[in-house]
Amino acid sequence: MRGIQDVLEAALRHRRDADELMLIADETAAAHVRWAGNALTTNGSVRARRVTAVAVRHAAAGVHVGLVGHGGALGDDLPDLVRAAERAARDAPPAADAASLPAPWRTPSWAEPPGGTSADAFREVLPGLADAFAAAGRRQLYGYAEHRVVTTCLAASTGARLRHLQSSGLFDLSVRDGDESAWAGVTAPDLVKLDVPALAAELSATVGRPGCRVELPPGRYEVLLTPSCVADLMLHLYLAAGARGALDGRTAFSRPDGRLPIGERLTALPLTLRSDPDHPLLPCAPFTVGRGTDDLTAVVDSGLPLRPTRWIDKGVLTALVQTRHTAAQTGAPLTPMVDNLVLEGGPDAPSLPEMVRSTRRGLLLTSLWYLRDVDPASLLLTGLTRDGVHLVEDGEIVGTVHNFRFNESPLSLLARATEVGLPVPALPREWGDYFTRMVTPPLRVPDFLMSAVSPAT
Repeated sequence: MRGIQDVLEAALRHRRDADELMLIADETAAAHVRWAGNALTTNGSVRARRVTAVAVRHAAAGVHVGLVGHGGALGDDLPDLVRAAERAARDAPPAADAASLPAPWRTPSWAEPPGGTSADAFREVLPGLADAFAAAGRRQLYGYAEHRVVTTCLAASTGARLRHLQSSGLFDLSVRDGDESAWAGVTAPDLVKLDVPALAAELSATVGRPGCRVELPPGRYEVLLTPSCVADLMLHLYLAAGARGALDGRTAFSRPDGRLPIGERLTALPLTLRSDPDHPLLPCAPFTVGRGTDDLTAVVDSGLPLRPTRWIDKGVLTALVQTRHTAAQTGAPLTPMVDNLVLEGGPDAPSLPEMVRSTRRGLLLTSLWYLRDVDPASLLLTGLTRDGVHLVEDGEIVGTVHNFRFNESPLSLLARATEVGLPVPALPREWGDYFTRMVTPPLRVPDFLMSAVSPAT
């Protein structure tokens, strides 16, 4: 395929009927491997490209925006892509949130080639898996590993030339022993330092732990949420924290008088929820990339520089996700969405094992699954526990409990949480193929609602 920058420069030259034109290209290289029943099953690699054209027309009635995407190699059809975006802009009604494209700036890496990956990304994983299979005995290992490199380039007729290379590694491992199961997920820019045998041994010890199977009724229980559970819940909160939805009266951040709840205390704990494109463990794009318009993004805002943002500061809501349009409406600072998320408490936070040891009686939840919205106005979710609900008594895990269906709101959980642990890199299991750059702590919640017993194993 032609160089990605050449594709964008050529496409810009085909502008005819738009006042401004922006092209966003994503070139993806990915490699993966799967295993089941202590044996590798599949592996493969993918390379793909997608280009999005955004045409902006200024008219007496307002600003009109057209957006068209195209996947695959581009060459002779570049003019058609631009023409289609220009036609879409002509046919579109004036966009209430439209604006001129961001001012020009250039990232130092603009001219560099796209990144790539291959099976070599698993040079440490595959021997480790072989050792884990050999040590598994009667236990069965299942899982998936992926390394993905996405090169995003943005070019606009205003002069912007931006490039970012995002490397993401994901490792998902389940261990089964009869009806018992345990799971762990790992996320990192790459998987080179992953100790697979140690992780498999830790999970095997979990399903092989002496104890008993305990039947418990639905109800409210003290629970310890692992960082993975917290990551899934906080990501739901983040994706609901758009100023646009709040202003429209559609979300848990809406208020009857139409104001934004900035400055409200959400939790008594000193919890801070923040994003930072330069985070040392979770680096991400330093500019906004919107491939459509919704509560969190506006496609015409693509190319805005990003900076560290605190969404919650020591328990107090300090920002919602703002586009240029909502920031102008509210008079609040422009705080676009950033592609990573960190939740942390105060200093000297305990580890998860220390939190277990200080528990008189409660449930330790390994991971959550199949989370779905119930009531956006309160951010109420329903979902299932999965791969390990453990009964803790007097500081020790004494048994395994069946799975539950639960009904909870991440906002309510923050308000009711009584202890926050040590934050660590965490993979949100429900969102592992979409948003992987998170650092979260374990949380203690004294009255987590288990609404029904689940027959799922």
